[in-house]
Amino acid sequence: MARTIQQIQQLILDNISSNVTLSGQLTSTSQTAIWKLCSYIVAVCQWTLETLFDQHVSEVTGIIDNLKPHSLRWYANMAKAFQYGYALVADEDYYDNTLLTSDQVTISQIVNYSAVIEQEKNLRIKVATTINSDLAPLNATQLAAFTEYMSQVKDAGVKLVINSESPDSLLLTIRIFYNPLVLDSNGARLDGTSSSPVQDAINAYLQNLPFNGWFVVAYLIDALQAVDGVIVPVVDQAQATYGTLPYQSIDVKYNPDSGYLRIINPATDLDITFIPQSVIK
Repeated sequence: MARTIQQIQQLILDNISSNVTLSGQLTSTSQTAIWKLCSYIVAVCQWTLETLFDQHVSEVTGIIDNLKPHSLRWYANMAKAFQYGYALVADEDYYDNTLLTSDQVTISQIVNYSAVIEQEKNLRIKVATTINSDLAPLNATQLAAFTEYMSQVKDAGVKLVINSESPDSLLLTIRIFYNPLVLDSNGARLDGTSSSPVQDAINAYLQNLPFNGWFVVAYLIDALQAVDGVIVPVVDQAQATYGTLPYQSIDVKYNPDSGYLRIINPATDLDITFIPQSVIK
């Protein structure tokens, strides 16, 4: 970044004052002294040169940015920058928000979660919004607008596959060996503070997973083990599916196709058997 003319001239004056020969000869204190005017002229020339260098660096950086392909992170960030209901600046990949409040901008940014996966012939972009504090797919109109937006900001020649789907469905069969001093036979706390602490722990684990992150059976067991009153949690079966595909067993881990995983119908998809168990010492 170019220094100011005043900064450059002051540096020249400081060097003169610290030089035994020059400080003894250039003794005039007048602001119009020839040597001071010369120092100002040199400072202006140096400032001009530094300003030109800054401009050159900016131009070269812009050329490089326009030439190099963007990263997966760039695509993920651009997805979140989408503003529903607003047009991009002509021939650019950004919005003009000078007339919008910060709240208006935030409300228009409906893509709250995004993940980009590099595939053999294209980039797959998964996105989701937030409804009632949980992840949800974009509706058809929102998805169409988002798809058009991404087609305008993407690099030339890059093919995109854009998805915003309902969550993958998870089936669980679990045995909970519980402390009868803390929980009842239905898993409710005896002190009345929670009627479903085990179910709540499962839902919290799923909701706290990173978007497009891995569901890990062992980590779910850790979350269940942390529930007060749970002595031993056992996951007998875990299965998942998306779209119209049949359920597949999860032995160790599972990456949801939609980017997130939920128990769609707890009454049928979550089978928990509570078994009383004294504390194991």
